[in-house]
Amino acid sequence: GSEAKEDWMLQYEYARSALKLGLKLHKELGVNPFQFGMIGSTDSHTGLATTREDNFWGKHSGLEPEPERVNHVIAKLGNEVLMGWEQVASGLAAVWAHENTRKALFDAMERRETYATTGDRISVRVFAGWNFKAEEVERPDFAEQGYRRGVPMGGELWKEPKGKAPTFMVRALRDPDGANLDRVQIIKGWLDKSGELHEKVYDVAVSDGREVGSDGRCKQDVGTTVDVKNATYSNSIGDALLMGYWKDPDFDRDELAFYYVRVITIPTPRWPAYDAAYFGVEVPKEVPMTTTERAYTSPIWYTP
Repeated sequence: GSEAKEDWMLQYEYARSALKLGLKLHKELGVNPFQFGMIGSTDSHTGLATTREDNFWGKHSGLEPEPERVNHVIAKLGNEVLMGWEQVASGLAAVWAHENTRKALFDAMERRETYATTGDRISVRVFAGWNFKAEEVERPDFAEQGYRRGVPMGGELWKEPKGKAPTFMVRALRDPDGANLDRVQIIKGWLDKSGELHEKVYDVAVSDGREVGSDGRCKQDVGTTVDVKNATYSNSIGDALLMGYWKDPDFDRDELAFYYVRVITIPTPRWPAYDAAYFGVEVPKEVPMTTTERAYTSPIWYTP
């Protein structure tokens, strides 16, 4: 509540650390109580809930657009003050269902074939299996092959064929009204044989012809086109569509693991930039004026 967080508490604050703790509990209990899927949602106490930075209507009626809302004090937590500009416009729940019916939507949520976005309508799909090939990401029957020979987001891989490592096919498409994509990543978490938890981020597809290094990361930044003063940007950098194939280079058949996909867009203006441009006001220097929208999928688990 009103007390400052201590470092030991932070592992219980975030989805990724909860997924890691689930692996440790699985080892102890024989079942993973944190085998959950991902969605995004708003926390808006208003009938005007909006998820986009360029149309952010505030979290409640006292924080609707007006010249000074970036400077509003939302709450005081001990010695800490939560300011209006620290709010974010977010988010959306996305569901891969066979059809747009109540039953199909709930079936999809039950099997965790869902993902989250921070407000943009980014489309992302991932399949994991033991025998996918790099060229199959571009097949017109990409999804059909993914379901037939692998598992989608939210699924689980069991003990592997001898000598195999998990292979992943990912496709991501930008919001038609939003920003181009910077990169697609796979985040892996695992429990090693000594009981220690680990995590690692891999870039699996990057825009603008950049390259991923041997360590699995692209060191070159995508850049920015944001004009903060006018709260505008252009899609002259990044790509509208990114496709990636990835094979886990560090796979150990005896270690519990999870994998999820994160899609990151090029930089765009935050809502304080839109407010400043519209109302013609100055905002404090500490206020971040740009952001990168993203999507993150339900994990795929590997269970020996």
